[in-house]
Amino acid sequence: MAAERQHDGGTELGRFLRARRTQLTPAEVGFTPGAGVRRTPGLRREEVAALAGVSIDYYTRLERGKETRPSLAVADALGRALKLDQDESEHLRDLVVRAARHAPDPPVAPSRAVSPQVRLLLENLRPSPAYVTSRTLDLLAHNPGALALYAGIQDWPASRRNLARFLFLHPAAQDLHADWDTQVRACVARLRALAGTDPDAPDLAPLIGELLLKSPDFAKLWDHYQVTRRTHGQRPKTFRHPLVGEITLDFQGMQLEGTPGHRLGVFVTTPGTPEHDAVTLLDMTAPEQDPAKRTARHEGRPSRGHPDSG
Repeated sequence: MAAERQHDGGTELGRFLRARRTQLTPAEVGFTPGAGVRRTPGLRREEVAALAGVSIDYYTRLERGKETRPSLAVADALGRALKLDQDESEHLRDLVVRAARHAPDPPVAPSRAVSPQVRLLLENLRPSPAYVTSRTLDLLAHNPGALALYAGIQDWPASRRNLARFLFLHPAAQDLHADWDTQVRACVARLRALAGTDPDAPDLAPLIGELLLKSPDFAKLWDHYQVTRRTHGQRPKTFRHPLVGEITLDFQGMQLEGTPGHRLGVFVTTPGTPEHDAVTLLDMTAPEQDPAKRTARHEGRPSRGHPDSG
């Protein structure tokens, strides 16, 4: 089932155009609906073609994957016709570039290695929960407070700890995230953008296949085909945590230079506030995975080594 959804005989460019077309109403582009019931949801192919200034035959070939060398000028015209935002327009341009080039060499899985310096940074950020994720949201490294904050994810082995998998497949995730609907939409949009330009990536395809198979919520949002590339550097997140109750934490995310898409995420609090007390409690109660470090902390000695990681 998952493989059929990902490889349905079309192209990623065609799927994206079709998804955007069917989600745009005639009124949104200035068309006056005619009499009778429209059998096609959203816009018809000929309407998109007219708005973009291309022939209906050419546009149909684009959707069906028969036109392999569209120009960026056509991409921009289609973006305006479909009222795409900046992220969606850039995604469309990437799809056009990908469609116009020869098939690349088989992709290689990006490195999952986290440097000792970054691991030390995670340790020094305590008690603030902090973690490193891959471009596909695998949890690559974390300090104890971060693992404790995502209550329930520690139930899984380190190799399965992925924030997208957690959001959609862990039974505790929906209760933990007060804004679960917003979180899952942003998550799918981010993965959709990556899949559009690197659909056969060995770090992505298995995750998408699993979520399509196991989560109807993910499959529905995946078919909707929203894309997002940028995330705001700082935004609050509210957790309904089983240990510390409901807390809203400021969040800072940033790209780690010199990595294949790794990102650092940190939850920031102000000392003396209930939120700071809450993350301090999470940090104190989270189990140390390094016995030497645990002993050093209990004895009041400075610890050596790296922070806990998945």
